[in-house]
Amino acid sequence: MTDPYDLITMGRIGVDVYPLQTGVPLADVETFGKFLGGSATNVAVAAARLGRRTAVVSRTGRDPFGDYIHRALREFGVDDRWVTPVEEYPTPVTFCEIFPPDDFPLYFYRRPKAPDLVIRPEELDRDAVRAARVFWMTGTGLCEEPSRSATLAALEARGRSGVTVFDLDWRPMFWGGEGGASGDGGATGPRAMAAARPYYEAALGHATVAVGNVDEAEVATGLRDPRACARALLDRGVELAVVKQGPRGVLAAHRDGRVAEVPPTPVEVVNGLGAGDAFGGALCHGLLAGWDLETVMRYANAAGAIVASRLACSSAMPTAAEVEEFLARRTAETPR
Repeated sequence: MTDPYDLITMGRIGVDVYPLQTGVPLADVETFGKFLGGSATNVAVAAARLGRRTAVVSRTGRDPFGDYIHRALREFGVDDRWVTPVEEYPTPVTFCEIFPPDDFPLYFYRRPKAPDLVIRPEELDRDAVRAARVFWMTGTGLCEEPSRSATLAALEARGRSGVTVFDLDWRPMFWGGEGGASGDGGATGPRAMAAARPYYEAALGHATVAVGNVDEAEVATGLRDPRACARALLDRGVELAVVKQGPRGVLAAHRDGRVAEVPPTPVEVVNGLGAGDAFGGALCHGLLAGWDLETVMRYANAAGAIVASRLACSSAMPTAAEVEEFLARRTAETPR
C-alpha cells in the first residue's frame, strides 16, 4: 500500500458555471466561465494547493463534463482514482449570480439525481479511508441513499483514527427545504432540519472535528448562539468545534478547554462562494502541521479571504506562499 493520503474528502463534485459579469442577473448574463466545483472537491483542491497529498471520493456522469472533472482534478494535483462514472445520471452543474459583497444566489442542477449521491458502501476503499491522516465528509452526503450509508460506513471505518472532519454543509433544498445555499430553508426549514438532524447526530458520533456556520450548526444542535453551538457540538463527541460567524469572524473551541476567537480578515469581496472551502482546506493543512489553534484559525481565515476576493472557487485557491504573503501584509498594515 502507498503512503497514506494527507486528506481524503467525500461528497459533492460537479461543474461550476459562473458569470464573468458581476452585478448582473443571471437572465441577463452573456459570458460565463467553467470551473471544477463541489464543496468536498474544492476542499481537496485547497489542501493540494497548500502542498498536501489529497484525493476525492465521488461520482460523475459518463459525459463530457465528467471528462472535464477528471482532467481538472489531475491538473490541481488531486487523485481522481475514486471518482467513478454513473451511467444513468448527468454530471451536476451549478450556476450562481454575483452581487458583491454578500449576495451570491446558487442554482443547483442535480436532477433527477446527482451521481455523487450514488456512492455505494461496497465501492469504498476502506483501507485508504482508514489510513488517511484527515478524512472530510459533508452533510450533503447524508441527504439520500446510497450516499448516506456509504458516508456512515466510511466514518465507521475510520474509528476516530486521525482527524475526521464533519463539514456541516447545510443545503436546505437537498432535504426538502427551500433555497439553494445555507439558510433556514424558508417556510419548510424546520421540517427539513428535523429530517436532517438524526443523520447529523449519527455522523457527529464518529467525527473529531465539526465545522460550519451558525445556520449549519443549528441543524446539528438546534441552537443559534455560536458559543452554545460549540459547546453542544463538543457534547456530541467532537474534539474541536469550529463555528464560522461571518462578519464576526470564527470561533473555535477544543474539548481540552482551548478557545480561539479570530476576527474576520477584511477584503474587497468579489465572490464569497469559495471562501468556506478555502477555509476548510487550510484548516486541514494547519491541523496536519500541528499549529496552535489561533494560528490555524488565522491562516484558514486568510485563505478564505483570498478566495473571496477572486471570481472562481477551485482555481482561486491560494498557495502557501500566497497565504503567507497575505498574512505578512496584513500584519504590516495593522496599527501598533
